Amino acid sequence: MARDVLLSFNPGSSTIKLGLFAVESGAPRAFGRGLIDLRHAPLSLHLEQGSRVDDVKLKAAVTEDLHEVLEETLDWLARHFAIDELAAVAHRVVHGGDRFAGPTLVTDETLAAIEALAPLAPLHQPQSLRLIRALRRLRPKLPQTASFDTAFHRTQSDLVRRFALPRALFDEGIKRYGFHGLSYKYIAAQLQRRHPQAAAGRVVVAHLGSGASLCGLEAGKSRDTSMSFSTLDGIPMATRAGALDPGVLLHLQKERGMSIDALEDMLYHRSGLLGVSGLSADSRELVASDAPEAGEALALLALRTAREIAATATTLGGLDAIVFTAGIGAHQPTVRETICTHLAWLGARIDTAANNAQRERIDAADSRLALFVMPTDEEQVIAEEACEILCTPPQRIRPS
Repeated sequence: MARDVLLSFNPGSSTIKLGLFAVESGAPRAFGRGLIDLRHAPLSLHLEQGSRVDDVKLKAAVTEDLHEVLEETLDWLARHFAIDELAAVAHRVVHGGDRFAGPTLVTDETLAAIEALAPLAPLHQPQSLRLIRALRRLRPKLPQTASFDTAFHRTQSDLVRRFALPRALFDEGIKRYGFHGLSYKYIAAQLQRRHPQAAAGRVVVAHLGSGASLCGLEAGKSRDTSMSFSTLDGIPMATRAGALDPGVLLHLQKERGMSIDALEDMLYHRSGLLGVSGLSADSRELVASDAPEAGEALALLALRTAREIAATATTLGGLDAIVFTAGIGAHQPTVRETICTHLAWLGARIDTAANNAQRERIDAADSRLALFVMPTDEEQVIAEEACEILCTPPQRIRPS
């Protein structure tokens, strides 16, 4: 018997995360998660389904259009899960600019608008475009939706979004957009469901992963965020520098003769934890290392994160809670503890035992701030937003 199956794509700069969802009564239920790392040869599809884990070798080669990779992946999923035909595919798209304030059905018009925003997110937007176009060619009748990381931050004021640049540039789109919005939307909903008193207040969510940013929430709405015009801004990341004096870039270009391409490569791929440590972009390896450079990289991440939390509290007019999420935020107790130590003056007191035990609530009894650790789930939000569009008339996920 056929069932409605929704497939989600969450592309990174060199990876593709997949989510498989059964659509039941208009709501998506996850039954499988996968990952394809485009840097590895030969390719493999790493798939998790409950306690079962499969690593499927793929014969396809990585091409510019990804047609072969997607076709082989879709064929294997169809056989493995007995899916007669996918009902829809939902995509995470990093940049929606001012054009998209929420999820959308992919049409010729919306696809052109997504493509026009590619220069604002050169690392991620082209990946989404490749996937959408490949699926249009392979499954031309398959409905596709797009969910945007920037949409969640549209509740911020123009004052917060503005740079101190000539006014005309703001009107032309040179402004703070913010990213990781799907993650923040998920955390805001989970906080409301599990800790409604905290959710009603002023909260900073620290999305600390390979890409990292902070978001200031007021009653669940985005009021400020550390990333701005691009995914380079804010706190240090795995390989990205975070906030940087633009004078440094002018100096490197004018005095050192660095080209734009070389600067871009340095800022996106050779800075952050990797650049400072000279060892690794992986926080797990840095935590395990005795090298002083590894400790300094983590210390810099913690200091800059704490400083940005304090700055975000200024926008919020105070602070009631902090939520740590994503790979580092949800799994590195030492990083969380160092950040909270910097914020002791704001009333952050961490319960070391609870923090090391990876509990959801990690604030000590005398802490003025509530402190939480919550895993995020961007794929779930992507699927839910797709169902908002496709599971209600006039667009149904499987027309009768």
